[in-house]
Amino acid sequence: MVWLLLISGFILLLVGGEVLVKGSVALARRLKMPPLIIGIVLVGFGTSMPELVTCVAAALEGSPDLAVGNVVGSNIANILLVAGIGAILIPIVTPISEFKRDGTVVAASTLMFALAALLIGDIGRIIGAVFVLSLLGYVAFIYFSEKAKLRRVEKQHLVEELKEIETFMGRPMTMPLSSILAIGGITLTILGAKLLVTGAIDLAQKAGVSETVIGLTIVAIGTSLPELVTAVVAGLRNHGDVSLGNILGSNIYNILGILGITALVDPLTIPPEILRFDLWVMILATVMLAVFALRKRNITRIEGGFLLATYVVYLYMLYIGQSGAPAGAM
Repeated sequence: MVWLLLISGFILLLVGGEVLVKGSVALARRLKMPPLIIGIVLVGFGTSMPELVTCVAAALEGSPDLAVGNVVGSNIANILLVAGIGAILIPIVTPISEFKRDGTVVAASTLMFALAALLIGDIGRIIGAVFVLSLLGYVAFIYFSEKAKLRRVEKQHLVEELKEIETFMGRPMTMPLSSILAIGGITLTILGAKLLVTGAIDLAQKAGVSETVIGLTIVAIGTSLPELVTAVVAGLRNHGDVSLGNILGSNIYNILGILGITALVDPLTIPPEILRFDLWVMILATVMLAVFALRKRNITRIEGGFLLATYVVYLYMLYIGQSGAPAGAM
């Protein structure tokens, strides 16, 4: 029964995330929103929706460790697993100006979380409000800066972009259909997250595994499936840079949006094992991404393989730590 809940939750998250992203992107382009807004704001928000509903559900059900573990684990998975696989499929070209802007926000949000975790030990409602306001400021800045650029884009270019999402299962992507897909995607995602949280908590209790480890691994990978699918599809279609923008946007949302909103609902205490080990892995992964992306202005297949191998080692360290050896001592 537990595994049925987990598998069902994963499937609904995957389908819901895909439908939500497709509907949101189609709706945004029908409204002629700036292209980068679609990629970072809507797609980033859409693929982060599983983490949001999972964390809020976990907090409301009295499992804050699962919520924090999910965000930290998802950010680690986004960089090491998703970027790793995406770069292996096709080297990820780095748009320098955009990466410096959005990469700086990723670094800043990671630092904000790290300071709150290490100095205070929890994410209360005040810090949660600061996170959410910071996210709103970031989105507003992108919107107005990209809106200015949009005026310089030729109308033909916008027409070509609209053609890319013109149909869904043979039907024209009209405004009503786009709205239905977006709402339907949110519904499936919420239901999938509910099943996933329930199954993960049951599994943790029956197997004697801490909720933090379950959040860092099973739930984190499950809620990162939309990002992973986006990276694979982008790689197969020769658009490696798409996965990079998705990863940056998702990691920003995970910390500022998801932790912020969850803390407003129910203040979060940072589990000691995350402070000892996983927080530092998240920081290391962020630094690795920046170094690889800026050093040659792209993330090569070899570097992607290194990111993926690092993730495998991380999972092994979690397994060792759960088996008895403290991960933080490694």
